[in-house]
Amino acid sequence: MDFHSTLILAGPELILAASTLILLVWGAFAGRATTLFIMASMAALVAAAVHAALGPLGRAFSGGLIADQGAVFAKVVIYAASAVAIPLGDRWLARRGAARFEYPVLVILAALGMGMMASAGDLISLFIATELQSLALYVLAAFLRDDAKASEAGLKYFVLGALSSGLLLYGASLIYGFAGSTRFEVIGMAMHGGAAPGALFGLVFLICGIAFKVSAAPFHMWTPDVYEGAPTPMVGFFAGAPKLAAMVMLARVLTEAFGGALDQWRQILIVMAVLSVAVGAFAGLAQRNLKRLWAYSSIANIGYALVGLAAGNEAGIQSMLVFMVLYVVDVTGFFACLAALSREGRPMETMDDFAGLMRERPALAMAMTVFCLSALGLPPFSGFWGKFFVFKAAIGAGLAPVAVIALVGSVVAAFYYLKLIKVMWLDPAPGQTDSPPVGATVTTYATALFAFPLVLVALIAIDPLAHAAAAALAVR
Repeated sequence: MDFHSTLILAGPELILAASTLILLVWGAFAGRATTLFIMASMAALVAAAVHAALGPLGRAFSGGLIADQGAVFAKVVIYAASAVAIPLGDRWLARRGAARFEYPVLVILAALGMGMMASAGDLISLFIATELQSLALYVLAAFLRDDAKASEAGLKYFVLGALSSGLLLYGASLIYGFAGSTRFEVIGMAMHGGAAPGALFGLVFLICGIAFKVSAAPFHMWTPDVYEGAPTPMVGFFAGAPKLAAMVMLARVLTEAFGGALDQWRQILIVMAVLSVAVGAFAGLAQRNLKRLWAYSSIANIGYALVGLAAGNEAGIQSMLVFMVLYVVDVTGFFACLAALSREGRPMETMDDFAGLMRERPALAMAMTVFCLSALGLPPFSGFWGKFFVFKAAIGAGLAPVAVIALVGSVVAAFYYLKLIKVMWLDPAPGQTDSPPVGATVTTYATALFAFPLVLVALIAIDPLAHAAAAALAVR
């Protein structure tokens, strides 16, 4: 492939990398993030998404970067979620006197890494992409550097993230040693008919490293503390898009590099899926802080996505992609709602804070109710359709017992979702809520509309796109 074609295939990454450098210099001279600066940051992400959607497909850098339907599908969602996170977080920081131009730059850097994760075609690009997005997220978690809880969250995220990176890198080195190549397609040929014990050992370490990035049990220990301590809009950002990127990357590794070892890695995914659903369902019952509660909810949701991926076929990958897109919308809306609400200048983050919200802010209470019922998986909300596709794929692959266990976990988790709804609708309010900001409110309403009345319309568009993406990610 000639140099010009390579540049076109890497267009979204080049757009974001160039935009980051320009914005960094711009911000250093301006000293603050102006409205034009924020708009330019969002425009860079939109331009990258458009290029990814309309650009050519193929492989660049000797297979290190793959531009196929799977990568395109993930990149468009990732860049869109990142574009929403920029104004949401900037306005939240501005109300606290902590707005800085570095925030949009870090979001774009994280989006650049996530896009590369979705396009990774070998172990080297996989590691570089993962570390690029992780380093940006560590800083975002501790962005309020004068806040003790935020600093603690960033430190915990960094230390445990470094451990997971070590696991991932060690696994990659073992795979390279036994396969003789870092490229997924070459590894796939070496693993045809099943992985050797040494390569399988390396795959276990690789999966463990990626499992940390998606908060899958038993590698979830960082999630509740980081979610509680990090700034609310930042949590809404790294609770959604990075997990989609990591799940797409995991699907590519398992199906392209280790497609011949399906029966071996399926067992690992099943164990992680069951543990994630159990931990998310039962540990969430004791939570009063909503950010910690949603941390356990996200752990459980990753378990459902892993159930779909464990199916190991095109239908399973498709169900995982649909589920993750709907999850990204739900989690973005939930944390936008948290960012919008406060009482007497104090953030509303506990169940008691939400008492009587239906009488004070009925529209926001209705939106929060939609997010709770969607996360619960009640029809016709978006969460129901995500779980429906996942369970259908699992049953079709002969994993009915796993689907039943996941369904039981969903029933257990219903307690804390319904408890929050009861508190909002029936309990007396402890005080008057502050006037919510326009930006966070609009994001909340838009995602709530998607999660309920518009979800069927969205599925009509998402399903065929997810089918094409799944076909690209499936075993070649």
